[in-house]
Amino acid sequence: MQLLDHPSITVADPARARPFRDAVPGALEVPKVHDRPDALGYGERNSAIRPRGSYLSVLESPQASGDARRHVCLRAPSRAHVDAFHRAGLAHGGVDAGAPGLRPHHHADYHAAFLVDPGGNRIEAVCHDAPAAS
Repeated sequence: MQLLDHPSITVADPARARPFRDAVPGALEVPKVHDRPDALGYGERNSAIRPRGSYLSVLESPQASGDARRHVCLRAPSRAHVDAFHRAGLAHGGVDAGAPGLRPHHHADYHAAFLVDPGGNRIEAVCHDAPAAS
């Protein structure tokens, strides 16, 4: 079951957030679904013939502020994508909040990385898959 359909977070300055927000989903191979001066969206939109999509909206709000407890986690298709997410975020204004690596307190194959975006939102990428056999 996929719980979330289209959650939203807010930023005070979308122009400042845009380079980070475009780079991070791109590193996870997540498409942009909308781009307006006051809003960005990433993921897969829903329709009657494709009802299982999920996308994240980033909306402008003058009241937006960082909150250490706010947390958005994005699914990554591989551990390499988690690493790319972290590199892309750091290169585009993000702050390291946890380098890529295993988090075995969640489960043995929980590979994740954490960033704080330019708007103060905490964002994670995670891959739950076991490493590929070589």
